[in-house]
Amino acid sequence: MSTVVESIDVEVPVRVVYDQWATFEDFPKFMEGVEEVRQLDDLHAHWRTRIAGLTREFETEVIERVPDGRVAWRTTGESVKHTGTVDFEALDATRTRVTMTMDFQPTGFAEKAADKLGVLGVQVRGDLRRFKRYIEDLTAGADSGRPPKDT
Repeated sequence: MSTVVESIDVEVPVRVVYDQWATFEDFPKFMEGVEEVRQLDDLHAHWRTRIAGLTREFETEVIERVPDGRVAWRTTGESVKHTGTVDFEALDATRTRVTMTMDFQPTGFAEKAADKLGVLGVQVRGDLRRFKRYIEDLTAGADSGRPPKDT
């Protein structure tokens, strides 16, 4: 099992950051390789990903939700094995630290090789940078009355 921990500070209040992160259907807008997330009910979502030419479909279950504080999940089923948390820390009234922790069990040769090369860490760092750009552009557009920039 591999663990990745990455953080990023965003120039957006914690309430807005948490609410946006809890909108799983928007993940394809900033998460590379995520093609679709479909909310099944309050706790479950169906994911379709395509990373390095490999398409995977799996379901996740939210196992902890603390408004403005944390979202934790785990995969269900056998095809993909990972758990994770995203913690939200208000740095002040307009800034938030987002920290993602993921535990991933690679299966198969390609995933094990990618794990040895640190691909998951690179992916998480990139996703957090894209989320920062996405949420800051989105809120800048809302504050100014102009539409947000495309990410």
